[in-house]
Amino acid sequence: MPQSEPKNRHIETISGFQVCPGRFLNFGASVVAGGVNFTVHSSHASHVELLLFHRQGTEPFAVLPFPETFRIGNVYSMIVLGLNIEDFEYAYRVDGPYDPRRGLIFDGTKYLLDPYARAVTGRSVWGVRQDYATQCKARVVDNDDFDWGSSRQPLLSMKDLIIYEMHVRGFTKHPSSRVQYPGTFAGIMEKLPYLQDLGVNAIELMPVFEFDEFQTSREYNGKQLLDYWGYNSICFFAPNTAYSASVEYNHEGNELKSLIKALHENNMEIILDVVFNHTAEGDERGPSISLKGFDNNVYYMLTPDGHYFNFSGCGNTLNCNHPIVHQLILDCLRYWVTEYRVDGFRFDLASILGRNEDGSPMSKPPLLQSLAFDPILGRTKLIAEAWDAGGLYQVGSFPSWGRWSEWNGKYRDELRCFLKGDGGLGQAVVNRITGSRDLYDPKSRGENASVNFITCHDGFTLRDLYSYAYKHNEENGWNNTDGANDNNSWNCGCEGDTDNPEILRLRMKLMKNAVAVLLSSHGTPMLRAGDEFGTTQRGNNNAYCQDNEISWLNWDLLEEYDEIYQFTRHMTALRHAHPVLRNHARPALCGLPPVSLHGPHAWYLEPTPDMRTLGVLFAGRNPENTEDDLVFLALNMFWEPQSFMPPQPPPGFGWYVTVDTARADGIESDPVRMERCGNEIILEPRSVKILLGLPED
Repeated sequence: MPQSEPKNRHIETISGFQVCPGRFLNFGASVVAGGVNFTVHSSHASHVELLLFHRQGTEPFAVLPFPETFRIGNVYSMIVLGLNIEDFEYAYRVDGPYDPRRGLIFDGTKYLLDPYARAVTGRSVWGVRQDYATQCKARVVDNDDFDWGSSRQPLLSMKDLIIYEMHVRGFTKHPSSRVQYPGTFAGIMEKLPYLQDLGVNAIELMPVFEFDEFQTSREYNGKQLLDYWGYNSICFFAPNTAYSASVEYNHEGNELKSLIKALHENNMEIILDVVFNHTAEGDERGPSISLKGFDNNVYYMLTPDGHYFNFSGCGNTLNCNHPIVHQLILDCLRYWVTEYRVDGFRFDLASILGRNEDGSPMSKPPLLQSLAFDPILGRTKLIAEAWDAGGLYQVGSFPSWGRWSEWNGKYRDELRCFLKGDGGLGQAVVNRITGSRDLYDPKSRGENASVNFITCHDGFTLRDLYSYAYKHNEENGWNNTDGANDNNSWNCGCEGDTDNPEILRLRMKLMKNAVAVLLSSHGTPMLRAGDEFGTTQRGNNNAYCQDNEISWLNWDLLEEYDEIYQFTRHMTALRHAHPVLRNHARPALCGLPPVSLHGPHAWYLEPTPDMRTLGVLFAGRNPENTEDDLVFLALNMFWEPQSFMPPQPPPGFGWYVTVDTARADGIESDPVRMERCGNEIILEPRSVKILLGLPED
């Protein structure tokens, strides 16, 4: 026997191929000495076949049934000798009982995608519909050919992150991006100098797992509407090959790895938005692509009569706390951390991950606990969208074990209301700006629980937040019934575009107010891509199906909205320069408390219902030196000027203005030229001032 072949193993011949029992612990398909190992499992199957296809073929050139001797427990494993990974693609057929009322829907005629596939075939060209056979085939990926060199993960603290949420395709697809490879991972890499200059240090990519953009597609008004966002995974281990600039046969993922390596070399991190709450297989009307065909009643939450629970709003709900699904998710995240060096994950509709198999919420969900304590994920950031479409809202109460952070939905909602002038929110806003300790007790949640945001992919852009009072989703084809109605937005007196200079000035000021407060708050701030230069979706707050200029970033706006761009750059630099804004400072030498609250009169803040003027003083000592770091944030959301008296600075210090959103540009970067303040300042209507306590000459 040649040395490359497995030794001391019983070899058989099936369909003209020499085979032997495989590596039962290695799920998926992987290269081994002498051939390729294929391992899958099914709890209820009676018969499993491996299908081999020529590249781009639709009919198998070989069908290899798994012998009973190649099965241990419910695991089927086989090494096929002599296979070259570049010469074939593969799928499975799985047969078993058919009893839909018990959730058993086996069909031995259907091609099925390997749940652990590392690459899905035929998906490398965006917007080209694939037939059933193509989307269920996989390729074997050579994971050993990428050279990470001496690249290391930055391991930045959550306190020090400024997250930038983006859609891979939409970030550079517009011609104005002027990149060589628009709409791809390579396109993002071309924009790394821009991201560095902006001052963000973590990018959060909307779903990059392989998905079918035609899953919910339809035509409307002569336009093809696609599943643009990608929250409909068909395979959790495979990158979306349509996001690569070139076809990477058997090396899928290398372009994404190159992007991640470049990010790390520039001290930036990557967070993936992952969707484990449902899949693209949908409900009873949906296709059997993978999980349904292997073990429908294991992978999905089913009612007693075999129908699908729908806590995701997308037709099905993954049965996350079933031990098999639990293991699949854990294996998946470990894979992305070890093979792709991913720094963190944001979990879409994460409350579903805490539901029991009957759909009820669990106090200590096994999956969430496993992810919190898993050693491979030990330094990986875990961020929950702490609600689901079934009404389970857990902002502030998501099971965490001191490890999980949350998208702070209350920060978004309450800041939006306050910043447009609503009353009765003073105390709530103070809580949000100072770290939401009323929601996240540091004793149990640590100091990194709150991810603060005012806008994200789901909802209005920042410009639209102050340009539209109502959603305008007509282009989605649902008669404007889709998308949220509670946007807490304000059009400043005119719905949509206007030439009125007063309205335009007000809108710009409100955008700057939002950026200033977000980047001055304790917690981890997250910016929506394009908000820094006034991107608009023309009032569409649910652009999930708009693969066009509604969603693509128009980079020409950088010139038109340079004012908010420069302001955002100033605020990111200010946050990086002042550890007190990040809750990352030692006690101040001058004796001031780390956080203090102030109203129109220093050291006194009365949370009355009509309170719209407040100040927060952050004080501490820079960890790198012995200098005190003092930042005073003053907000006036009244529509009239307000007199405000900041606290007296410590001896030897004076207050200087670095931000005043009432001014034309709103910023003063050079401390030498900063405006000197007296004991009293005037806060102009609907404006924010930020003062720095600087040593006097």
